[in-house]
Amino acid sequence: MEQQQRGRSAGSAVDFQEPTAADFHRRPLSSLEACFARRGDHFWIPGRQLIVAAPETCRAVLSNRDGLYEDDSDFFHTRLGTFGPRASQVAIGRSFRLLLQRHLDAHRPELEQVLWRLRSDTSRWPDAGNWLIFEHLVAALVGSGKEDEERLLRQIVRHGVLAGAVQRRSWWRRLLFRRHVARSLSRAIQGRRRRPAGPPEDLLQGIVQAVSSKVPSDLLGEVLLSTLFASAGSIGFTLGWCFYALGTRATTDAAPAWVVREALRLWPIAWLLGRRPSRSHAVAGEAVDDDDQVVVCTYLLHRHPDHWPEATRFLPHRWATGQPSAAFLPFGWGAHFCAAAGLTLELVEDILQHSLDGHWPVVTQHQLEPQVSAALAPPRFTLSFDRRRAIALSRPVSEGPPGVAHPGLAVACRSADSLLTCQERR
Repeated sequence: MEQQQRGRSAGSAVDFQEPTAADFHRRPLSSLEACFARRGDHFWIPGRQLIVAAPETCRAVLSNRDGLYEDDSDFFHTRLGTFGPRASQVAIGRSFRLLLQRHLDAHRPELEQVLWRLRSDTSRWPDAGNWLIFEHLVAALVGSGKEDEERLLRQIVRHGVLAGAVQRRSWWRRLLFRRHVARSLSRAIQGRRRRPAGPPEDLLQGIVQAVSSKVPSDLLGEVLLSTLFASAGSIGFTLGWCFYALGTRATTDAAPAWVVREALRLWPIAWLLGRRPSRSHAVAGEAVDDDDQVVVCTYLLHRHPDHWPEATRFLPHRWATGQPSAAFLPFGWGAHFCAAAGLTLELVEDILQHSLDGHWPVVTQHQLEPQVSAALAPPRFTLSFDRRRAIALSRPVSEGPPGVAHPGLAVACRSADSLLTCQERR
């Protein structure tokens, strides 16, 4: 009763049927949209959760300048809480950016060859996007020639990153797999700790060097898992949303940078960012305490009609003159803003630029609704490319016959529908 009364204190006074906890579980997006339309940009939902979707409130919650919330990082979250200290987080973020930039620069020609093959065949998404990004970045994560470690990460992607896996795998199989992953990553990290000091060759070595040798290996393994989810998962889903949006709408001459940002506006991968209050205070006029959770909903924020004209339409040209609204937080905000946000945008933009040069994506939908879990993944669809619908983009891209490089990407693009998939982050 208290929960319902607190919910009615915000937003519209028009009465309507409150979604139940079961509604939010079965239809989270439509339930949130219904509350948003009736209650405004802050409202309570079952489970003592206060949803906020106003730009100023969202930034205040995520920046946490007054220490009103427990320190929390969606990236550095582990079974023991937030991984730290902050200096280690900064060092790992810096290592990730440097290694990723170096890897992208060195392997750009290989990516162009893989995308040439992608355009030549039909692929099943969003899985194909996850595998494409994984195969392109795996050497940056664990180095080249590490067959056992690559095999382990490939298993994690198959059973922990691809969309929709939890429903297709029993709880005890997930438990056994988690234990297998924890043991295997701990052995790999212990091996890295025995190496002589020197510049890190890959992110796993960078993580090891950024922290004290007293930090348990299994916690470092969880940080690597977050990195894998952020790369193969989040970047792959972002790419999938871009192709989905373009392939289900009329052709456009919008620059790839506009397409990526508009896709992230409509379908932010990190669509819910929860924070636990450290003490009692007020948020948007609502009293919260340490038994509550304040949840920044970027999905609603990015569709806020007060900040986005035609908020539910895919209109990439709205980005032609820069960021048109402050109501855009696809990578979080504050101290825990995504360290590799710029490189993520750059990589997806490059893939779009090369994929769309002389071709246009054709999408056959197999689902109508997004796949909703910790990440907001695209519905399943088949992707092909049509030269007849192609339009000119802003940058010329050379096109030629591919050499032999990263054959796994071609296999992933052609055969994603044959893979056994299961998603569980932890």
